[in-house]
Amino acid sequence: WERESMKRIALVHPRYGLEISGGSETYARKIAEHLANRYEVEVLTTKAVDSATWKDWYVRDVEMIRGVTVRRFSVQQMRARDFQAFDEAYLAELAQGRSNLVTEKEWFEKHGPYAPALIRYLQRYRETYGAILFLSDANYLTYAGLPLAGNRAIFIPMAQDTPFLRFPTLESLYQKPRAFVFLSEEERLLVRRRFPLSEPIPCAVMGLGMDVPRQVDTGTFRRQYGLDGEYLLYVGQVDEKKECPMLMRYFMEFQKRTGSKLKLVLAGKKICRIPEHPDILALGFLPENEKFSAIAGAKAVVIPSRQMGVSMTLLESMAMSVPVLVNGGSPVLQGHCKKSNGGLFYQSYFEFEGALQYLIQHPVEYMQLCANARAYITAYYDWESIMQRFQQIIEWVSPEKD
Repeated sequence: WERESMKRIALVHPRYGLEISGGSETYARKIAEHLANRYEVEVLTTKAVDSATWKDWYVRDVEMIRGVTVRRFSVQQMRARDFQAFDEAYLAELAQGRSNLVTEKEWFEKHGPYAPALIRYLQRYRETYGAILFLSDANYLTYAGLPLAGNRAIFIPMAQDTPFLRFPTLESLYQKPRAFVFLSEEERLLVRRRFPLSEPIPCAVMGLGMDVPRQVDTGTFRRQYGLDGEYLLYVGQVDEKKECPMLMRYFMEFQKRTGSKLKLVLAGKKICRIPEHPDILALGFLPENEKFSAIAGAKAVVIPSRQMGVSMTLLESMAMSVPVLVNGGSPVLQGHCKKSNGGLFYQSYFEFEGALQYLIQHPVEYMQLCANARAYITAYYDWESIMQRFQQIIEWVSPEKD
């Protein structure tokens, strides 16, 4: 197709840019870039980089990034300083059976990103798009924007089984889209159970294709950071929300009980305190090429958070034939391990210790885990098949179908 004849679609997400890392942000960028081969894609987003404040960082209103037009809007008010206390207080009320739609409206505005200019733009120009994709249910842009999109709305909620999902506001929101895209079968079942009135709305279950380098230089990476033995790798913000303190406690207990020479490498921005320990290395944020070198050289990649809807790290690791060790409290992460037989999961310290010992002490079975992980990605995370299914659902919501 010529570019001019392509259908114009929009993707709405709070943050977008090459400088931004994170599961949903990386997902948004990858999907937008691949859809740009088939459609004229515009991303409607904010000028923020930091989701903790939503402070404007980008200067340009419009720019082109890897074939995708990005329209940025200023955030009118930064995330409320009292948001955490406000959130905790409302969740406590909700647990006692007291809900309030007005309070929930305030919740979304305080959480942000509060960018009413983006919502006004969407309302004015919505009919110029053949489809409008909204990513994540827990942000102001989806809350205020999805109801305006009408039959053009495709909702990719990235739903997680948390108290937030009990907000009565979501009962209405989850009935608005023309179609859903779920990232896993576990997410689809969760949403259909929680919001039974959404059942008639068509859906597709599909993950994300994997773009990983065929060859990486693990030797240079090891020499650069003084890694001469085996290591367990964590990739992402080193944060309490990601349950990193628990991971570090488990690892230190493992070293104490087993005398292992294994190291724990943390690759990501430091948010929480990291204990001084000779076998814990905090490398900070790594460039993409170094990140892949770190993954390729790891004994296993660990994902300690139980609140995970999408894990790019898990998929990238498996694509590079590296087994994962995940928190089994996440149905999605546990599901990946069971379906692939390419990773192990734990829900207590002793399960963590047993899984690590198994990876270290069973070399034949370990190599089979490596092969299984790669085979799983090849079978289920192929870009061509994913894009064909995306095209089918975009054509379904196009105005010609009304």
